[in-house]
Amino acid sequence: MSGAGSQGAKAAAPLAAGRRWSRYAGDRLLASFGLLVMLLALASLGALLYDVLGDGLGRLSWQFLTSLPSRRAEQAGILTALVGSVYVIAITAIIAVPFGVAAAVHLEEYGGRGWLSGLIEINIANLAGVPSIIYGLLGLGLFVRAMGMGQSVLAGGSTLALLALPVIIISTREALRAVPKSLREGSYALGATRWQTIWHQVLPAAVPGILTGLILALSRAIGETAPLITIGALTYVPFLPTDVWSPFTVLPIQIFNWVSRPQAAFAENAAAGIIVLLGLLLVMNAVAIVLRDRFQRRAA
Repeated sequence: MSGAGSQGAKAAAPLAAGRRWSRYAGDRLLASFGLLVMLLALASLGALLYDVLGDGLGRLSWQFLTSLPSRRAEQAGILTALVGSVYVIAITAIIAVPFGVAAAVHLEEYGGRGWLSGLIEINIANLAGVPSIIYGLLGLGLFVRAMGMGQSVLAGGSTLALLALPVIIISTREALRAVPKSLREGSYALGATRWQTIWHQVLPAAVPGILTGLILALSRAIGETAPLITIGALTYVPFLPTDVWSPFTVLPIQIFNWVSRPQAAFAENAAAGIIVLLGLLLVMNAVAIVLRDRFQRRAA
């Protein structure tokens, strides 16, 4: 019997080795494929950045940053679009951040797991994938016409707030779910109410994840063009917005306007505008990273 058992073990050994080799080969193949895709993506990004920097760095100057738009490419600047982008994204953040975080807290901490919460969650997820021009049509009907905001900075910021809300709600809920259940239970054991637990324990622990979601939502909003063109944002504004009721333009629309011109000088202006937009996005991400690290150190 022992001889038969040893022969069976010897016969099974090559099969086990073959399965291990097949599994490891599959892992290596998948890792190699992932590395190849990543390198291709980085190479494409590098080529685009090289092309943009090559065309735009020569045009980028203090005069370009502080000048108003002009029909002449060599005199045109990006100040109006830059100020308009800052105004619009500020209004977007003022509206979307508190409403989005509050909605996420209610759904995650108070909403329970009933059918209504499930239905709301599905619809919010669907809204996050709706084409941005649909939000532009909604903003045109609601803010521009029904509420009488006109083609103003406030209408643009409110429209982009609708666009950012689903992303903020989803990311905030994920951050709240990542907070350990033991933290809530410990707070309840010490006699804290649900609101005290949320305000003093759950939200501070979830802030790093919330900030990541906020910067993703606002970064998407600041690069949108279709919703703002739909509500009537202008492509040529030779003056700075003075208040939230002023007509406006933003960096993506200004870049689109320059790209559509046939002159090579306007293409250089567009490349310089892309560099400015990338710089603004990097500043926003840097601020979010600094704040996130600060809250993580406090939590630790």
